[in-house]
Amino acid sequence: MTDLERAREFFSHDKYATEATGIEIAEIGENYAKTVLKLDGRHMNARGTLMGAVIYTMADFTFAVSTNFDRDYGTVSTVSAVHHIAAAKGDVLTAESRLIKDGRTLCFYDIFITDNTGTLIAKVSITGTHIYPR
Repeated sequence: MTDLERAREFFSHDKYATEATGIEIAEIGENYAKTVLKLDGRHMNARGTLMGAVIYTMADFTFAVSTNFDRDYGTVSTVSAVHHIAAAKGDVLTAESRLIKDGRTLCFYDIFITDNTGTLIAKVSITGTHIYPR
């Protein structure tokens, strides 16, 4: 089984991201993840535009995959800043993580979310705290 297959199996238990929202893991690497989401009606707000919570959910899930796969400890997000840059024009979103710094206790990531027209939709900065077993 490949790392990607193992990651998909492990994170299939994140029912909100994978089942309710429909986010899929496209790539996995050391301190890196890429996820994709095909947009449909459940992702839109009353005005017919992309719901902000979809952006946050996608960023948080991408962060989780980047920081919690194949580790002896877990990592949780403690601070997040969402920067909405443009409205989505396409029907597929892609999120990619970028590690800024990984320390003993804290880690810092930026998650970039684009649509399939190449438009940068959002940048989400996340600070995580590593949770070590006792």
